[in-house]
Amino acid sequence: MNDQMYDDFHLEKLVRAQFGISLEVDTVIARNMPVSRTDVATLFLSNKKQLYLYIQGHSKLLLDDVKKIVARVGLKAELYVPPKGRPQYFEEIGAEKFRVVFPGRSNITNQDLAFYKTLAPYNPALVMISEVKNGEIYQYDADARGGWRPHSKFAYRRIKTS
Repeated sequence: MNDQMYDDFHLEKLVRAQFGISLEVDTVIARNMPVSRTDVATLFLSNKKQLYLYIQGHSKLLLDDVKKIVARVGLKAELYVPPKGRPQYFEEIGAEKFRVVFPGRSNITNQDLAFYKTLAPYNPALVMISEVKNGEIYQYDADARGGWRPHSKFAYRRIKTS
């Protein structure tokens, strides 16, 4: 029990240091769940009943990889939280990558950057979740058919209020 409490405290500290968000872990739904051969994720509820997915690992994850992981785990993302102190992180990286490919182009639109934003390095990743699709959470398993197997059942849908 104490190890889990220390893990929760450590997770709160990591989120505060890396993403600048001060939150308290209320309930952990899935702890250190494998999401690839080298990456693990922790799915947790904050004290304000907001669901978050924290992904970390040894591989070089991009925003596109994190989006695929979120979908395969069976979740729907509301917000991909940028690193601390860089609220326009994905746009900045996308613009840099776009300029490398098209150096003479000016008047860049968001539509032009849509693909290049997904090439931003994003490890560790923190994703605010809006719902759990079909009430099941999946984890990576190389031996399972399709590479994913059910981890647990959990119903969650965020209802937006004004």
